[in-house]
Amino acid sequence: MNAPATLEQSARTAREVFGWDDLLPGQAEAIDAVVGGRDTLVVFPTGAGKSAVYQIAGCELGGTTLVISPLLALQRDQIDSIDAAPDAPAAVALNSRTSASARKAAWAAIEGDDAVYAFLAPEQLANAEVFERLARSDVRLVVVDEAHCVSAWGHDFRPDYARIGDAVEALGHPPVLALTATASAPVRDDIVASLGMRDPHLEVRGMDRPEIHMAVRRHEHDADKRRAVLADVQDAEGPALLYVATRKGTELYADELGELGLRAAAYHGAMAQKRRDEVHSAWSAGELDVVVATSAFGMGVDKSDVRLVVHADVTESLDAYAQEIGRAARDGQPARAILHYRAEDFSLRSFFAGGHTKRADIAGVWDVLRRSRKPLRTKDVAERSGRPARVIGRVLNQLVASGLAVSGAEGVSVQKKVSAGDAVAAVRERDEAEERIRASRIEIMRGYAETTHCRRRALLEYFGVESPASCGSCDRCDHGVGAPVEATDANDDGGIRIDSTVQHAEFGTGTVMGIEDDRLTVFFPEHGYKILARAAFENGILELGEAA
Repeated sequence: MNAPATLEQSARTAREVFGWDDLLPGQAEAIDAVVGGRDTLVVFPTGAGKSAVYQIAGCELGGTTLVISPLLALQRDQIDSIDAAPDAPAAVALNSRTSASARKAAWAAIEGDDAVYAFLAPEQLANAEVFERLARSDVRLVVVDEAHCVSAWGHDFRPDYARIGDAVEALGHPPVLALTATASAPVRDDIVASLGMRDPHLEVRGMDRPEIHMAVRRHEHDADKRRAVLADVQDAEGPALLYVATRKGTELYADELGELGLRAAAYHGAMAQKRRDEVHSAWSAGELDVVVATSAFGMGVDKSDVRLVVHADVTESLDAYAQEIGRAARDGQPARAILHYRAEDFSLRSFFAGGHTKRADIAGVWDVLRRSRKPLRTKDVAERSGRPARVIGRVLNQLVASGLAVSGAEGVSVQKKVSAGDAVAAVRERDEAEERIRASRIEIMRGYAETTHCRRRALLEYFGVESPASCGSCDRCDHGVGAPVEATDANDDGGIRIDSTVQHAEFGTGTVMGIEDDRLTVFFPEHGYKILARAAFENGILELGEAA
């Protein structure tokens, strides 16, 4: 492996290979850690240069930099960016759209002697033939883009991401670089654990986006909310994104905005890929005033001049909300983020967040695993059980998390031989724990919407970032509303701070995520986010620090 990089070396590579005059805050430190052989987790907001970290590190390390990225459009944009730097190593893709000739050329580059960036989706990594060839190649860096997808507590968990940690170990554990735009402390911990990262370097920068003015508007009736949403989008002083909860909603809002004279297009996951590509391209080219989208639109959106992000519906978490509003103001110029809601919207979001894995699916997958004499991959279980791969992926993950199965490079195998009924009970227990987490995250979203204090502080504290009492750039601060005051009296609660560890008599060990005058927001791994009164310290229910 190359000698550890210095900040000067990274800056020189940036200039001479990629044509960048300067590195942004945190980039050089992250690059230095990666090239020095250390696992690294980078949490930078959209537009803060996460991709530059692996591009420079991969160039300095040589060999193959394996970039695991969830969306083909995102892969394409990143490859185009690398190709635009004439002295950068080659960039190739291995995905479902790669032609036979392009695939042959990609493998020639990967198995050759020169440095190369190889992009693939996690589903490709699960392909036995692909993985075996990668294992024989000189993989010197594994990059996990959109790493929040790894975390079961993250807002976009994907079962295929849960296997990446096993693949990293089977490759000999080259340095792992995990990249995401938003990750609260529990999500960061889960990313580290899921990927098997060893003593990782953590680089968290730029969570505060003061150029984005934050506001929330509550409505009593849906018709009033709809009119207000349309009016806000009409008043956008530049490109706008409108996020809605349903596919039908994207079409309806896009039609109404079109009737109002705006160049509007709908975008959701059920659209044909060709149409999604058309919308993405038109948006990037400045041919649309607004895209009305579900959460499917966002990752890989490279547009710097978004002036407005409106949410017509509440998101399932502050993680998701921060990710989506972070697509505004990438050019550093003022922008606005507006959330519209009705009180009952949170109940609807909780309803859609619920649900359990079907008993028949759990029992069927468990039966296939018990009968097999060797580890099985998701594809193998699908063929033998006749069930969809996504359902199977979730069941396998829950069986592993429950300790009934073990996951390795070759697949998943039984660890404890129990009955199908016991397997169902174990998975259902995990389902219930995750449902508690999801429900609590929605309550945290409600807390943000209904806070009487500075909104930016509420958001930043959720991510473990200290912030001023008042930001001066949210609707609460606009009206001079006071901010919460932290206790510092040692006889009160010991001067508790964000990220302090507390012990609760019922919920166990937790991490403080938010502080207000009379209450704390605490994350408990098995119970989710809880709002606790400060008075809990007085009666012994809550203590500062881990219990012995």
